[in-house]
Amino acid sequence: MRVVVVGASGNAGTSVLSALASEPAVDSVLGIARRAPTLSLPKVEWTRADVSRDVLEPLFRGADAVVHLAWLIQPSRAGEVLRATNVDGSRRVFAAAAAAGVPALVYASSVGAYSPGPKDRAVDESWPTGGITTSFYSRHKAEVEQLLDVFEAEHPEVRVVRLRPGLIFKRDAASEIRRYFAGPLLPNALVRPSRIPIVPDTPRLRFQAVHSLDVGDAYRRAVVDEAARGAYNVAAEPVLDPERLAALLGARRVRVPARVLRAAAALTWRARLQPTPEGWVDMALGVPIMDTARAREELGWKPRFDGGEALLELLGGMADGDGLATPPLHAGGSRLRELAQGVGARL
Repeated sequence: MRVVVVGASGNAGTSVLSALASEPAVDSVLGIARRAPTLSLPKVEWTRADVSRDVLEPLFRGADAVVHLAWLIQPSRAGEVLRATNVDGSRRVFAAAAAAGVPALVYASSVGAYSPGPKDRAVDESWPTGGITTSFYSRHKAEVEQLLDVFEAEHPEVRVVRLRPGLIFKRDAASEIRRYFAGPLLPNALVRPSRIPIVPDTPRLRFQAVHSLDVGDAYRRAVVDEAARGAYNVAAEPVLDPERLAALLGARRVRVPARVLRAAAALTWRARLQPTPEGWVDMALGVPIMDTARAREELGWKPRFDGGEALLELLGGMADGDGLATPPLHAGGSRLRELAQGVGARL
């Protein structure tokens, strides 16, 4: 079996490659990335391509499955750049897969695709995917779900799977997540779990996390299981809320109204102090808690890490400045360069 992974050099992508490399049914993997990594994995070869502009069909020919992970979170201040990759690039990937005659397409959706929903109970994959309108990430995920609905109707011969994971954490992604969401002004030492004194006790601040390696395993199962079709929620227990976060970190809870949390994100983003606009707060507080029974029962997926373990591993990696040998995940780098390029203005 030959698998092509588009957007293979990031947080989820490197874990998908690792899972596919250990799968006996997979003979070879082509990892596609905008920038060539030096990371070496068994069965994996690399090529460079940008989904927003490069010809993709020749890269997909002969593949038994295409896994589409390519997505931009930054530059958050350049909406046209984000859309060119996230929405238009996804459309180009889907069209190229159909033109190349690929029999299976596995797409990286997200909890962020869901419309606002409950935090006191879990919803299954039938919950509407209208997104959170104030979040570009959520709008793009919802729009690509609609593109995929049309694709499925037009190409019934293609087995289509869409995974909707919660927040994806691992130590090797620590430097990337720090750059994308916190920016250069956050000292690594301040995020060491033992040094976080408070957590915001904000209504509806309840979310699900999953370890990146467990996400990689879910993709592997979706690729090799010919019965897998449709959407699957992917997240680990427990749901992380202020009470559980305070217990994990040995911190105390401080009541913070949602409007204050949102205003702080908006003010600091506009002041170019950090790269994350307020839409991320809206999405975090808006999306529902997901029921993962379908992935567990039909794919046989079971996470090895719980959500708290995944979060603590990420925070430890951020404190230590960890990364991996791919351009998105590389450790270190100049924070002065990040500032000079503009916080939230660089890829």
